[in-house]
Amino acid sequence: MKPIRNGRSAVRAALSSTSALVAFVSAPALAQDATDEVEYAEPATDYAEQSSDSNTIIVTATKREQTLQDVPVAVTVTTEEDLERAEIRDLKDLTSIAPSLKVTQLQSSANTNFIIRGFGNGANNAGIEPSVGVFVDGVYRSRSAARINDLPDLQRIEVLRGPQSTLFGKNASAGVISVVTAEPRFTFGGEAEVSYGNFDSMVAKANLYGPITDTIAASIGGGINKRDGYVTDLGTGGKTNERDRWFTRGQLLFEPGGVFKVRLIGDYEKTDENCCANVLLQEGPIGAAITAPAPFGLGAGNSDPNDPFADVIYSNFPSSNDIENWGFSGQMDFGFGPFKLTSITAYRGVDAITNQDSDFTGADLISRNFQDLSIRTFTQEFRANASFGPVDLLLGAFYFDESIDQTNQLYYGDDLRQFANIGIAGLSGGAFDVPSLEQFFGQLAGAPGAFDNQFFIGGRGLDEAYTLDNQALSLFGQMDFYVTDRLTLTAGINYTKDKKQFTTNVVSSDVFSSLDLDAFVQGATQAGISQTIGGILGVPGGFASAQQIAAFAGSQPALYQQIATGAAAAAAPIGNLAALQYLPPFLNVPNSVESGKLSDDDISYTLRLAYDVTDNLNAYVSYATGYKAPSVNLSRDSRPAFSDRAAIEAAGLDFPTQEYGSRFAGAEDSKVLELGLKGDFGPANFTFAAFKQSITGFQSNIFTGTGFFLANAGKQEAIGFEFDGSVRPVEPLLLRMAVTYLDSEYKDFPLSGVGDLSGRPVAGVPAISATWSAQYTHEFGNGDAIIARGDYHHESQVQIVEGLPGFIDFGQAAAIGAAAQFQREVNEVNASLTYAMQNGLQLSVWGRNLTNDRYLLSIFDTPIQPLSISGYPNQPRTYGVTARYKF
Repeated sequence: MKPIRNGRSAVRAALSSTSALVAFVSAPALAQDATDEVEYAEPATDYAEQSSDSNTIIVTATKREQTLQDVPVAVTVTTEEDLERAEIRDLKDLTSIAPSLKVTQLQSSANTNFIIRGFGNGANNAGIEPSVGVFVDGVYRSRSAARINDLPDLQRIEVLRGPQSTLFGKNASAGVISVVTAEPRFTFGGEAEVSYGNFDSMVAKANLYGPITDTIAASIGGGINKRDGYVTDLGTGGKTNERDRWFTRGQLLFEPGGVFKVRLIGDYEKTDENCCANVLLQEGPIGAAITAPAPFGLGAGNSDPNDPFADVIYSNFPSSNDIENWGFSGQMDFGFGPFKLTSITAYRGVDAITNQDSDFTGADLISRNFQDLSIRTFTQEFRANASFGPVDLLLGAFYFDESIDQTNQLYYGDDLRQFANIGIAGLSGGAFDVPSLEQFFGQLAGAPGAFDNQFFIGGRGLDEAYTLDNQALSLFGQMDFYVTDRLTLTAGINYTKDKKQFTTNVVSSDVFSSLDLDAFVQGATQAGISQTIGGILGVPGGFASAQQIAAFAGSQPALYQQIATGAAAAAAPIGNLAALQYLPPFLNVPNSVESGKLSDDDISYTLRLAYDVTDNLNAYVSYATGYKAPSVNLSRDSRPAFSDRAAIEAAGLDFPTQEYGSRFAGAEDSKVLELGLKGDFGPANFTFAAFKQSITGFQSNIFTGTGFFLANAGKQEAIGFEFDGSVRPVEPLLLRMAVTYLDSEYKDFPLSGVGDLSGRPVAGVPAISATWSAQYTHEFGNGDAIIARGDYHHESQVQIVEGLPGFIDFGQAAAIGAAAQFQREVNEVNASLTYAMQNGLQLSVWGRNLTNDRYLLSIFDTPIQPLSISGYPNQPRTYGVTARYKF
């Protein structure tokens, strides 16, 4: 064990001794993973001492119990008391406490993107696992909705920054969010909460725990979360962005005595709500000659681009989000002497059925954007801890087995034909509308009438089916060597082997999108030449034959060239109609060139030197690498790689409108060099980390308007620092400041969806993210207390996305410029006032985003409407009252 010295070493030694004693005599504390606790206390009444400003709180970021002061990693810990005072209900609310973390919810209730230090992805595309790993009670959540309200008896949330591969077995290349709930207790107790707020929101939840026998304890919890929508849909006459969720969760804890402990958890969550509204930000022209946006041209409603935060949209039908999230896990802990063994087994399922009016207007352009997604995940983790004198050793193995089945339907609406009629007239300079184009193409194809009433027909589109099977095995270990009583050397290693197999079955019934427009341009050019020369020669029927054209060209070459140039110019606008080929045919996988199989492996490692400068000041320097396995593009924009083009053409698999891009993105490899300081000086404490972090092969996932473009960035880098400090100038008052500075850049990204981004800053990553908070606690003589808390969260102005792929045909400058006009700056104020009684009852009034600061979370190319831009606005001001009772 680490040698004991005075001051804070005595605290650490006491914790270590207690753990060893408990491991030998009763239920072991063991390696203290994310579900273990040091002790189970009755509800605290000393409210001033329960928040995360105290560095003596116990965390398990390194999978063993340590104080926040001692753990030599960059971690932000949010305690239960912090969560309650700040009224944090979703993981996305954590950004107001942990500035290095960004969380956004996008097109559905189950799509959430987590970003730490500017690195992160994984939302919207089921084939992409997140770069930020989310763990709940030690169980890896490969896909996670943005909510923590459904977790009763929540104790803390740990946000670990930087790669964590040597401690977590799966995809932690950018960081980890570890959510910890309490085990059942052998004393009877519980808590209940009821909250009511604006938009008729209501949250009610309760949790009970207690002994069943002398060796078995249990807990059971449940709750509901309801809220009216705050966005008015003038198309349907209803509201959207509502809440309608419920959950239940039960646990059993077996402590038969000695050195053995078992914890069983089962949970079920149900979401059935109308979400998530987005607004039109720019109305794109339909064609060169017509600038009126199509929805207005059809007499349909559209949200006002000049007032994106009016919270008004138009839809033909309400969006649906029918989501079930459930799972079972079992943790077994066994300890004897210096050895501690842990096994965590889990099986989880996600079933999500969603549908959305994805043209985002009152016009019926898209009648159906339906997805039925099923995810089944099995995980097994084994860990062994041992202490041998000056060495603490952790060895682990993690197995991951996941299957994804996804079906989609994207169908045109009945107004699309009229919409396309306007677009075709504009793009062809008034030469065609839909019926005349159908007739003309039929004549050119030598089959008059073949295309009549075949273009842009409602109910046609794409039927899609995707599967993905993923198995991964990770072996990891970490060793702490206590060189002296102040100097600790840490070394860790991880080996991961990952295999994936995917299939696609995508069928397009969009006739127009299957046509080779270049061939029709050539045909129209030839027809124009034939007709003009036929008129000059007076050919019966008006069209000259090939022999007549050749003879004319030989006898009058100058005039022929003039005729050919004019015919080509007249036919050229047909090529412009490619902008309306929304859903081209799809080359499915596997095929004779593409196997649909991926296999990859990697070795990651961590090296760290930690030194206790004094009993109150610790320093560390570390170098770590991380890994995330290749990801698969399970969307309609999954295309063969350019490198496979020759083989595909040789195999006869190509078709006239075949596009090339990527089916998958290769692995991410991350590196971070970090210097940290942690100090605890009684009324003041702080943590500081300076770092240089990079990810090579960052998996960039960009929405194109119909699907997703998935590609590897060559290298993304961030240089910055994080500071988190608190001080008590007087005992009742606690002040805290947390600041993150990031200089984030694509060092090398030549093949993005909007051209070469090398040397450009990473969009959506503000240079400064900061939170200032104050909490004042006044305790009465009878043990009651009033707690007033407020915080201000700021993010400096930043461009929201790098560019918009829908503009790339006009050049990279146009694609980047279209996005550059949309910037985001965040200035949010949150506050609460709580009266906490000695008997366990607490009454609070609270508000989030009190200044009603509105900004855009994301922007993207509007589906179906070329050169239009849409975006997701943030949530407006919310406020309410809450009553909690703990006993």
